[in-house]
Amino acid sequence: MSRFAAACLSLSRRTFLRTLCGAAGIATLGRYGEAALAGSSYPFVQVPAASSGITWVHTAGKSPQKYLPETTGAGCAFLDYDNDGWMDIYLVNSGKCDFYKPNPPLRNALYRNNRDGTFTDVTEKAGVSAGGFGQGVAVGDYDGNGFPDIYVTQYGRSILYHNNGDGTFTDVTEKAGLAAPGWSSSAVWFDYDNDGRLDLFVCQFVEFSKAKNLPCFTYNNKPGYCIPRYYKPTPSWLFHNNGDGTFTDVSKSSGIAQHLGKAWGAVAADFNNDGRMDLFVSNDTAPNFLFMNRGNGRYEEIAALAGVAFSDTGRARSGMGVDAADVNQDGWVDLFVANIDHERYSLYQNNHDETFDDQAETTGIGAATRLMSGWGLKFFDYDNDGNLDLFVVNGNPDDQIQTIEKDVTYREPMLLFHGDGRTLRNVSAESGPLFSRDLSGRGLAIGDFDNDGAVDVLVSVNDAAPLLLRNTAAGGNHWLGIRLVGRKSNRDAVGARVTWQAGDLRRSRMKVGGGSYLSSHDPRMVLGIGNRTRIDWIEVRWPEPGGETERFTAPPIDKYITIVEGQGIQSA
Repeated sequence: MSRFAAACLSLSRRTFLRTLCGAAGIATLGRYGEAALAGSSYPFVQVPAASSGITWVHTAGKSPQKYLPETTGAGCAFLDYDNDGWMDIYLVNSGKCDFYKPNPPLRNALYRNNRDGTFTDVTEKAGVSAGGFGQGVAVGDYDGNGFPDIYVTQYGRSILYHNNGDGTFTDVTEKAGLAAPGWSSSAVWFDYDNDGRLDLFVCQFVEFSKAKNLPCFTYNNKPGYCIPRYYKPTPSWLFHNNGDGTFTDVSKSSGIAQHLGKAWGAVAADFNNDGRMDLFVSNDTAPNFLFMNRGNGRYEEIAALAGVAFSDTGRARSGMGVDAADVNQDGWVDLFVANIDHERYSLYQNNHDETFDDQAETTGIGAATRLMSGWGLKFFDYDNDGNLDLFVVNGNPDDQIQTIEKDVTYREPMLLFHGDGRTLRNVSAESGPLFSRDLSGRGLAIGDFDNDGAVDVLVSVNDAAPLLLRNTAAGGNHWLGIRLVGRKSNRDAVGARVTWQAGDLRRSRMKVGGGSYLSSHDPRMVLGIGNRTRIDWIEVRWPEPGGETERFTAPPIDKYITIVEGQGIQSA
């Protein structure tokens, strides 16, 4: 019997859960089974493929040669590609490259949300199958036509899919100038120069090709995946949106390309509250980067001075997943970085002066993550109590790790941290059998796929099927979902700050760009208010070049609304 099956049989409601778990140990819930679990004390339940219709499976293309890209993918996304108000799903696969030629060919997958808890594969019709050795996905409306576009990062050559607005996409990579050759990982859409158009940052990992592959071995002389320190670092890319469907490579002129790294994760946020979007980039076996936006198209890299480049002992760590949010509600955006085993993860508290202090040890995050390797992660309020929580997906990159480190495993459980408005507490052990299930987790995206106001989670698993996790934790708490549409500002309103007051609860949140690992998220923001029954007001401070602050009194609750810059609430 699997560990998951054993956990299922040990739970309360013994007879009921025995039926759900089944012999394989995975809950065969179906729509009625999910509804029955909605009142349980566990915050998330897995929606099985038989119920959702998501039958696609990631293939890593693992080989005896242990080519490094085999173990690093892949990403996933929530997006509303057809603008019907329901989150669809995009999943990235491996594919043809210099060291891998699958037959038959592999493809990515786009699943349309049928609005009843099921999804339909529309990949071929939409024209977004890709086919290269995929890594991640970033979603953003770069041309402002109201339909989200898809950027797929790959090892080799990346792809920009323009959304035609009729359920189809066109590959416009060459016209746009966004191929970004090399090994691209995470990507972030954001407006770095405040001209109202989304620009694109693309992480580059190491110099790698089949010809440059290095043979690496474990202690028992078996082939293994190389530690990235053996490969040369590379500069990442920054592309300026020209407003005509093309982009200009400004990596050198911006100062980005002067810094060679091994970039996995990236998040764009305003860390010093000057109205310009900065960039934090995690590097693997190299110092992290904190690019501060100094205006006039220039970035200054200050990670070492800021205290986020190295560990507290001065060593470069293996940074992978990242995110940014104001965890302690002091008005300044903090940082989270997941690293590899024996390095622990970091929660960097913003000191308001372009420096940060790592609070991992004082919060218990250090102890919880010392032996783990973290990838996809995201701050969000999973129980709608008004406080930010954190979900982290883990898995060691080396499938031979147990022959090297006896206290580390290749597959690892997910982690859930609950926030109280000041700090985070590890609640994984009390959150049900999903959080004792070992996975080779990689990407993580958040999004409310069933529009009930409880934000759900999508997890991509290396060389396995993805997990769609339905949130059952927010029942009884009230909320307001908002979709921000910029007019003068970038249409996706990346960089906007939303503040809301509900009785004694006052909270503020910035809409950051990117975050997690190789993944992209539901663009809507869900504002939790706990058991309070009304919101007194919400304020939206739009990013430049708009820059105005708009206040809305007594908005509705427990529903989604759209707020258009300068035009108020458009739908409710």
